[in-house]
Amino acid sequence: MDQIGNDMLVEPQDYEEKQDVAIISPDDPLEDADQEPEIRADNFEEIQAKFMAELPDQETESEAHHTWHIQGWRQLTRREHGPVFECGKHPWRILFFPYGNNVDCASFYLEQGFGDKPPDDWCACVQFMLVMWNPNDPTIYLTHTANHRFTAEEGDWGFTRFAELRRIFAASFDNKERPMVENESVMVTAYVRVLKDPTGVLWHNFINYDSKKETGMVGLKNQGATCYLNSLLQSLYFTTAFRKAVYQIPTEQEPDRANSAYALQRLFYRLQRDATAVSTTELTLSFGWESKQIFEQQDVQELSRILMERMEERMKGTEAENALAKMFVGKMKTYISCINVDYESSRIEDFWDIQLNVRGNKSLDDSFRDYIQVETMEGENKYFAEGYGLQDAKKGVIFEAFPQVLHLQLKRFEYDWERDALMKINDRYEFPEVFDASPYLDEKADKSEPYIYRLHGILVHSGDLNAGHYYAFIKPTKDSGYYRFDDDRVTRATKKESLDDNFGGEYANTNGVNGVRNPYTRTFSNKKSNNAYMLVYIRESRQDDVLRTEEDVEPPSHLERKLAEERALIEKRRREREEAHLYMNVQVATEDNFRAYQGFDIVQWSAESNTPPAPRSYKILKTTTLEDLTQTVAEDLQLDPRGCRPWVMVNRQNGTVRPDQPLMYPVMTVEEAAQKFSTKNSVFRIWMETTELDEEGKPKWGDATTPTDGQQANRQIILFLKHYDPEKQSLHGVGHVYMGWQQKVAELAPTILEMMGWSSTTCTLRLWEEIKQNMIEPMKAKITLAASEIQDGDIICFQRTLSDKEIQSIQSTGGYADAREFYDYLLNRVVIHFRHKTVPEENEKTYFDLVLSKKMTYDQVAAKVAEHIEESPDHIRFYTVNATTGKPKTAVKRMPASTLSSMVSSGYTNYGTQAQATDSLYFEVLELSLAEIETRKTLRVTWLSDGIQKEEQFDLLVPKQGTIHDLILLLQKRVNAVAANTPVTSTGSSPNLSANGTSTNTPAPAQIIPDDALPYIRIYEVSSGKGSKVLSGSYSVAGLNEWIQLYAERIPEEEVAAKEHGELAEHGMGIEEDRRDRVIWAMHFDKEISKAHGVPFCFLVKQGELFADTKERLSKRTGIKGKQLEKIKFAVVSRGAYSRPDYLEDDDILAEKLTFPEDLLGLDHRNTKSSQWNRNESIFIR
Repeated sequence: MDQIGNDMLVEPQDYEEKQDVAIISPDDPLEDADQEPEIRADNFEEIQAKFMAELPDQETESEAHHTWHIQGWRQLTRREHGPVFECGKHPWRILFFPYGNNVDCASFYLEQGFGDKPPDDWCACVQFMLVMWNPNDPTIYLTHTANHRFTAEEGDWGFTRFAELRRIFAASFDNKERPMVENESVMVTAYVRVLKDPTGVLWHNFINYDSKKETGMVGLKNQGATCYLNSLLQSLYFTTAFRKAVYQIPTEQEPDRANSAYALQRLFYRLQRDATAVSTTELTLSFGWESKQIFEQQDVQELSRILMERMEERMKGTEAENALAKMFVGKMKTYISCINVDYESSRIEDFWDIQLNVRGNKSLDDSFRDYIQVETMEGENKYFAEGYGLQDAKKGVIFEAFPQVLHLQLKRFEYDWERDALMKINDRYEFPEVFDASPYLDEKADKSEPYIYRLHGILVHSGDLNAGHYYAFIKPTKDSGYYRFDDDRVTRATKKESLDDNFGGEYANTNGVNGVRNPYTRTFSNKKSNNAYMLVYIRESRQDDVLRTEEDVEPPSHLERKLAEERALIEKRRREREEAHLYMNVQVATEDNFRAYQGFDIVQWSAESNTPPAPRSYKILKTTTLEDLTQTVAEDLQLDPRGCRPWVMVNRQNGTVRPDQPLMYPVMTVEEAAQKFSTKNSVFRIWMETTELDEEGKPKWGDATTPTDGQQANRQIILFLKHYDPEKQSLHGVGHVYMGWQQKVAELAPTILEMMGWSSTTCTLRLWEEIKQNMIEPMKAKITLAASEIQDGDIICFQRTLSDKEIQSIQSTGGYADAREFYDYLLNRVVIHFRHKTVPEENEKTYFDLVLSKKMTYDQVAAKVAEHIEESPDHIRFYTVNATTGKPKTAVKRMPASTLSSMVSSGYTNYGTQAQATDSLYFEVLELSLAEIETRKTLRVTWLSDGIQKEEQFDLLVPKQGTIHDLILLLQKRVNAVAANTPVTSTGSSPNLSANGTSTNTPAPAQIIPDDALPYIRIYEVSSGKGSKVLSGSYSVAGLNEWIQLYAERIPEEEVAAKEHGELAEHGMGIEEDRRDRVIWAMHFDKEISKAHGVPFCFLVKQGELFADTKERLSKRTGIKGKQLEKIKFAVVSRGAYSRPDYLEDDDILAEKLTFPEDLLGLDHRNTKSSQWNRNESIFIR
């Protein structure tokens, strides 16, 4: 018989090589007691108990079994149904394919018995078994079991290959004396167990699952790795008092969604009103997040705190002010209390959440007891009490008050010193549904109101540090059950799923040594990787205040109005997209646009809309006639349509866009006109000519006049006139005129003088033709327009002829006296954004834009900036800008041939290089002029003010002929200024940043460098993470390149004392030649010497000193203590490229391990600055 899922477990036995064996022949009868009676298929209870055991964690609603006697097998049709029977108030029947469902096997299925179609919302979770058996011999049977969620869409489930036809029709079935199907007859029994489905999602495939319909709530879409954000937002949303406080922030006047409070209001509103999952894109954009933040999981506690801070800032001065503090803030006291005298030092602080240790604790109460554990200060660790001296004391933390909403952060992620990595703790950790916090309060705390808390939310992490998923279990109201919020899906959850399954710990039964496979890490483990990392408790006596009803948390009316408008706009755009093929875009330029525009060509077609130079844009049906288009434009311009005439604009080969011909076909459609007359553009461009009407109401077009000489060759052409005003430094359109093609250029003068109102006796003109952007040619007065190759739509630029005195006056102010020069300026003009490099405050002198020419020299740009900020131009230095980060890159060198174009040019970029902004520059005002700076060299020095733990970088300008002593004097000045918090005028240095990126231009505990310490300042070179050379005070800086790594430190006192007492070996002397103490280089590396990191330093090696004592001095020298020091392995390292470290033990003597004076002391430990968990930037909300 085929018994699916029946595994046999055999215990291992020990056998000897020779043993007595009982040989039993087939004729020997077995004792009845040794025989297991065969189960019969007609013993329904026994068959069910053996082959269909109840599923763990599932509750049975109803059970039934039904037997169908199948007869006349070979006369049956392809598809047969058994009689309908009932189980769990649902009708069922067996579906049977006698000849197989496209296979050579009998196919049996359990099917709903409603007939053609069950009710739409019908479903049943069923564990079932089908048993085929011989009615003449019930010991011949075959079983198959399955579980399935039956629905209207999936109304049958079973076994396509239930049994091979040849097998069941064989004369002997599985060594039995009879066939399974005998005389074309067989029995099939269906065992059905309907299970309860309290969550509504047991065995659900979630196809077409509707969270809103099933639960009344919707989820949040995951943008990539924002599941941690989603779980926190759902928790805060269902803390309805928080939602109400957010709604009370006034945002009605917000122009956009960059305000995080407004974005959060919109998100909460949509969670409350929408029928489908809500996107968090708006919210993360308001945070200022980019794809990097979207695809990196962050710390939920840090995110929660920053979000609370931002909302508190927005709530100041509103009715919601202090609402969050009243809800989430508790108080704790840190104290030191003397045991033998009446003295206590204490400090009371606010807290928004509590971080609790998981490691070493089994429950929430254990963690709280651990949190308030008292430390006794005695012996060498006595406390100095003012007025009492050293005293035995107790040190600890106790809570003064807990908030209404208690956020508990469980420390599931901790640094493992043995593995040298951040690890997740999956230990079992229990938390109750009802929690009494009063035992952890100070005895003097106000306990008039019980501190009983009810569990509101469990935020869960499944996976490990590198891969995982976040979701939440939340009780939306105080009387509701738990729901699981898993990104865009919301489902009901049982109490066991919400609490017990998230305690962590080991699986109850893994049935093997490999454990259970984690879906996120794809590894096997005996411990559950899904466990709670954040708990939300609400004070029982304040539940009604915190968990308000939906009616009490109505969103602001302006949210509904704005979102309705946006939905209407989206719907409008959707319809427009669908109908886009019926419409076309038309741009119409007028003479008013021409007059308002300063630049090349007639108008700027890409000008910002709703500005005077911008052409008007229309979206019209392609079937609109030119007459109707003219009518529409005329009404828009408030003109008589009879005096309006459209000209088609065409792209000339020289890159300009000019009018080509008037469109004189009123019944032609705009689509036809664009296809026939216009060049191929996405937009149909038109210039609308306007004119006056005569007495008869007819337009007076300039090209309608008959040539006076009767020559048709002297036809009228339309010309556009631009006026360059040198005094105002402006170039604007004046209008258009018609001229005879055979007229001379000089004949334009009277028309221009009349248009401008200038006198012909006192004014002479200069004329140019604007051919294209970089081709502005002077016109000859005596030749004709035809000979000058002038045609319809050409542009003539004119200006008054200036005297030499006027030209000199204009040029002295940096202006352009010639129109052609001004055209060149327009061609090369660019808007540059300037920002002060060291002053963060934004004002008109530190953050401004200037319109400049790309041909300007460094000195001309400096002059423009100096004029704006009222400083000397020769003291201004510029820096290029990183296009990605917006931070300064490198200083711009002042060279005679350099122009603004070369200053902002990014040149070429290779893979991995940072692009340079082409429209921005940083600047700074230097104490020295650029000419003086050119006589100096910039050297970057890292000052080690406290061992090697604190690094401060300074860029110092040293005279090129100076020495290291001069460098030390400049370093002293800068270090002392920083330590005294004295503002220092920049001398060409970049902002001073420590190793962790914090500014050093703030009050710092750094030691100053007094004058008497100058002889003890050591400057040394570093190369590839190793110290290479100590530089003497007389060493010339001319021998140092600008990118060399220099460190400065105060020589340790033990080294100074050894030198003064003559205990130091002479520099360069061999180990055997001089047995005195000596100074050697020390370096840091990570397993391999080539992987150097950290700050190399000099270290005094003492003769005869055990390395255990040497390590104590190393601790003082480096500032590395405790567990960090214990993790370091020390070794002697030779200078060779392929040398191997010789590791040291505590009983070694370092001086005896050295072979050559060049040997180094190596500190082998992990480079934590490049570690995986430390690579991400801190989370932020704008």
